[in-house]
Amino acid sequence: MADLYHIGFGPEDLGDHRPTLAILSGDPNRATQIAQTKLSQVKTLSENRGLNSYLGFLPNGRPIISATSGMGAPSLSIVVNELVQVGIRTIIRVGTSGSIQEDVKPGSVVISKAALCRQGAANDIAPPEYPASADPFLTVALVEAAQRLGVEHALGITASVDTFYEGQERTGSANPHLLRALQGITEEYRNLRILNYEMEAGTLFKMGNVYGFAAACICGIIAQRTRAEQPILEAKGLAVQRAIDVAIEAAAQFA
Repeated sequence: MADLYHIGFGPEDLGDHRPTLAILSGDPNRATQIAQTKLSQVKTLSENRGLNSYLGFLPNGRPIISATSGMGAPSLSIVVNELVQVGIRTIIRVGTSGSIQEDVKPGSVVISKAALCRQGAANDIAPPEYPASADPFLTVALVEAAQRLGVEHALGITASVDTFYEGQERTGSANPHLLRALQGITEEYRNLRILNYEMEAGTLFKMGNVYGFAAACICGIIAQRTRAEQPILEAKGLAVQRAIDVAIEAAAQFA
């Protein structure tokens, strides 16, 4: 098989002991950070289109890919499809997110067991009523990893939406005029005990169930939407590092 068009590499680039596990980050810098700080014998697979991908090894010798999904579900859907084509069967998304519950604090992490999926890309994978649920065993592995590492975490349902501003009821932007259907949506989701907003997990979960791979998601909490719309930048480094640490710990243990 030739290199896949978007991710820029193919199975022949993965060596004799091919990985079946990938950690997927929206931010290419985060994919690079994971490769450089958590993996050994790192090989750059591609930096095509800013979709940085690296092959490396966990401390237990297991091969793994640290890859970039880009922002949003349409980009993620392309990358995930191509990762599955090269043999990936387990994907952990490591992202950032805004909490909509008062007790889910910036600097902590959210592990998503399922998503309220309001995403057009996901509707091309399966109909809206198809459940956007994470793999339960991989999700438990993330929870157990967080417990072992002493990382403050919450387990629950995530709202996956397509837009950062309007779709997450942000009015302090270029468009202060939200559609009526979006006015009050955050309070509605809070009352449904949804923990957080992000932009990729729902589509990833549907793809996992339809394609037949294990999918899970952990996000560092960098905004507290019960108080303000803006991300809390001073919390970002800690939250992202905690999410990475938990994902790596779970990856090392997950069979």
